[in-house]
Amino acid sequence: MAAVLATPPASKPGDEHFLRIDHLTKRFDDVAAVDDVSLSIRKGEIFALLGSSGCGKSTLLRMLAGFETPTSGHILLENRDISTEPPYERPINMMFQSYALFPHLTVWENIAFGLRRDGLPKAEIAQRVDEMLALVQLGKFARRKPHQLSGGQQQRVALVRSLAKKPRVLLLDEPLGALDKKLREQTQLELVNIIKQVGVTCVMVTHDQEEAMTMADRIAIMSAGSFLQVGAPHEIYETPANRFVADFIGNVNLFDGSLTVDEPDHVVIDTPQCRFYVSHGITGTEGMPVTVALRPEKIALARETPASTEFNAAQVTVADYAYFGSFTLYVLAFPGGLKVKVSVANTDRHGEYFAIGDKLWASWAAEALVVLTS
Repeated sequence: MAAVLATPPASKPGDEHFLRIDHLTKRFDDVAAVDDVSLSIRKGEIFALLGSSGCGKSTLLRMLAGFETPTSGHILLENRDISTEPPYERPINMMFQSYALFPHLTVWENIAFGLRRDGLPKAEIAQRVDEMLALVQLGKFARRKPHQLSGGQQQRVALVRSLAKKPRVLLLDEPLGALDKKLREQTQLELVNIIKQVGVTCVMVTHDQEEAMTMADRIAIMSAGSFLQVGAPHEIYETPANRFVADFIGNVNLFDGSLTVDEPDHVVIDTPQCRFYVSHGITGTEGMPVTVALRPEKIALARETPASTEFNAAQVTVADYAYFGSFTLYVLAFPGGLKVKVSVANTDRHGEYFAIGDKLWASWAAEALVVLTS
């Protein structure tokens, strides 16, 4: 199928959108890896493409880099259409998951490599490389080879090599995927600080939701080549747009039921487990099927019966639990067999713990609930 690259829509004067993806599609044979997506990314923003394997996020990143040509649609950087430009003509650099450091070159030479290819004067190259090494505090390792560095140090070298050419956009492909869990957690905020200090606009691909939530200013949840929701981490977590997003981000308990009351400021939903009073309306129709989403940390547990049990409360049985130090995760069985997770913070060294088989009351606030219609 031939590429269809019509004239892109004109940008408005003073448009603050730095990087714009306009109705972008990429097909491989009859399969749409990226399916008509549009997005605007602000200058200096760290933006994450988050999704499971095969959702299209890496294909989208490769189109931004110039390694794939769109089937249709446009990529505009500061109102310049770069959709068909080759990678070497784009002011964009990409850091790969494998880091792709040259094993036979020193750290200093690895960072200088792209600058030498661009023909910069020797003095300017030396100054730029030294600045990059100082930025990641690796000046004393300048003469080492990559294999003489730790994984975290290699990751920082790969990052500043990508930044040395002063790209307008930095693309990160699973930037911390090669690190072990503890080092990855330590490196996340360090990486954000470096990117923010340089001021580069960053688009990162990851399948790790914690990484995206920690590092990104905004996140796009991808599935089957499309964006399901775009927003700040807290927006996606607290107000998921649909069942897939709610289930994909963090732990969530989902209750299927039917709408019985729908007012502008609240709804009532009947489920086999209990009646839910939710503090927002949905403009639905009586009797329509809906799902109530409730996060584990928003459920309170007690042995005593709550003051009111008409809404947002149910008697449950502890089916299992796991102690994680800072919190304990309980698995509760509702009447009828549905099991839900509850996360209880261990704020007291000698706090109360519940045992398997204990009968408890679970309750939650109306503001803690989200109604999903899809």
